[in-house]
Amino acid sequence: MIPTRPNVDSPVAGGRISEEWEGPRTLCDLCLAQVCRSLERLCSKRADGSLLLASALLFPQQIADQLLHKMASEGIVNDKTIGIFHQHKELRLSRACLRRCLVSAEAFQLAVCPHRLREVDASWSRGDISGAQIVSGLASNPKCRSSLWKLSLNGLRLDWAALADGGDGLRSLKGLRTLNLAGTDLSDAVLEDVCSLPQLESLDISCTAVTKLTALLRCKTTIRCLTAHCLRQLKSTADALLSVLGQLDALRHLDLSDDHLTGRSDGDVVLRLLRAGPEVLPSLVSLDLSGRRRINEAAVGAFVEARKDLVFLGLLSTGVCACPALSAQKKLKVTGQAHEKQLCEALRRYRDRACFTREALFHLYNLTTDSQKPHPEMLELVLRSMQSHPTSLHVHLVATACVFNLTAQDQAEAMPVGLLRYAVTQLLHSMKTFQQHTQVQKNCLLALCSDYILQDVPFDTYLAATLVINWLSSHEDPTLQRMAVAVISILVAKLSTAEVAKLGEDVFIVKNNIAEVEELQTELMVADLLEHIVSLLQDTKVEMGVRYFAGGILAHLTSRPEAWILDEKLRSRILEQLHVSIAAWTHLEKEIVFYRSLRPFCHLLGTCQPTGVQLWAVWAIHFVTTQNALHYGWMLEREGVTERLKALASHPDSHAIIRGLSESILFLLERHKGAEPHSS
Repeated sequence: MIPTRPNVDSPVAGGRISEEWEGPRTLCDLCLAQVCRSLERLCSKRADGSLLLASALLFPQQIADQLLHKMASEGIVNDKTIGIFHQHKELRLSRACLRRCLVSAEAFQLAVCPHRLREVDASWSRGDISGAQIVSGLASNPKCRSSLWKLSLNGLRLDWAALADGGDGLRSLKGLRTLNLAGTDLSDAVLEDVCSLPQLESLDISCTAVTKLTALLRCKTTIRCLTAHCLRQLKSTADALLSVLGQLDALRHLDLSDDHLTGRSDGDVVLRLLRAGPEVLPSLVSLDLSGRRRINEAAVGAFVEARKDLVFLGLLSTGVCACPALSAQKKLKVTGQAHEKQLCEALRRYRDRACFTREALFHLYNLTTDSQKPHPEMLELVLRSMQSHPTSLHVHLVATACVFNLTAQDQAEAMPVGLLRYAVTQLLHSMKTFQQHTQVQKNCLLALCSDYILQDVPFDTYLAATLVINWLSSHEDPTLQRMAVAVISILVAKLSTAEVAKLGEDVFIVKNNIAEVEELQTELMVADLLEHIVSLLQDTKVEMGVRYFAGGILAHLTSRPEAWILDEKLRSRILEQLHVSIAAWTHLEKEIVFYRSLRPFCHLLGTCQPTGVQLWAVWAIHFVTTQNALHYGWMLEREGVTERLKALASHPDSHAIIRGLSESILFLLERHKGAEPHSS
């Protein structure tokens, strides 16, 4: 049994969390989730296989946006499901979120482009769609040319040469104010087209191969936000870069951060910018220099003193985030690792940057190792980071350790249940994604090993049981095995009979059946769990493999009266049900189990064991031996099982069924004696 965490009387410390975790889920969210689960049942199919809502009413525009966003977050957007948005008169989109979705250019053209869109986020789309195809599709709709003001194409192949009209398609989007092109194949020539947009205010060109920034002078009167993180191919001199930046008088937000692991040598540009007076970039209120290790406290202090209107400064992994001048500016937000406030700011701002997210999580883990106060706002930020980097081992390795720190001891019970549900969902995703990484699995298991979380937080218990059992089947650490068994004992008791049957033998058999390990048997001594297993043993509608392994667990647990810690009446009833149920079993034709050793059966075959225990063991050996006598014959002899069977066959108190099965096994062994065994 997992120790129950005591209640927390102290109020929740720290900052605020998102409203979605406060109280129950909204009716709108519940309805949208149900629509996503039932989408195929609510739709008919067109000739091309795409879905069509059977009875589509006129949706409020905001609800249509939320439905697409919900579908994207659930990972169900594809060429078939996005077909419901062909009905653009009933489902009117304004903000189209296709982030990380698998959508083709044709499906995008048909389902998304006819709408009067204000925002489109197709970042990291997983189909064959290119940036050029998205731009061409949007530009083909006269409504979008004036209405679209934000477009995110991060992580896509732009393929700008495929645009039939060169850059005119992009330039026709005259209302575009925000364009995000991070991690694309952006070139200097394409940047020239981009900077020709008449109302461009915000531009993200991070992690691209541009070699110069002179194109920015085309939009120097409009550009207010420039994100230029990790521009590793820049070839301009420090003087040339400063000359361009110095002419961007309207610029308020500038991001020149860099991954400090790349060993960049252009620190002079940053230092000279810090030392320049407020006459350079006079409108600047936000500067990000995270990862720039060549800056110093003196330069940072002088910059902060000269910029009284500064509201943000990025200093993560610079070595100067503890600069004394920073603490004097009360309204200034800083990313760094000096304290939890800086780390939370880093996780909030760098959600899409794995390098900085990993760095912030590492320091947060050290900061929260001995934490006793609940920090729901920190937990939410950690979980958002995991969701933003679903396949990053480096992020999940540290993030899962942080989740454990932030939910350990008394902290979980002071968290909103919705937030804990989100936490378990992310932990299960990590277990499923990184099944071969031992430390990630350990971190997740440690975080899940909580009575409060397992009993009071709603989540996918079937998935959790499957993942924990899979982990248990391939690891032999005794301490972690005990935790895994404790988790399983609670999860299995919460499953329906149908779910247990669906799990089949995976629920009850792992490499060396968990009930066979003496050290783990006490962890299974949970009355509700054993009652549930007894019900599976008795139910003739349950698949035979499940009933077989249920009997095995019960036989092992009742075979040691000195280790039994529950009501003795329960043990007596289990033994009776073992006898009654197994006596009615008929021979099976199909193989449901394969043993590499029969040694665990020796204890069950003792002449002093209860009849129910003996009966399961003898029935099991008879079953596998008749299936594969050559494989098990030598094993029975070598491991001393044959002698136990002979003792049962000749003992005057042995039940007739047990005696008959024992004699049948011995006869079978005699008949196959001398034959070569199959290799195991």
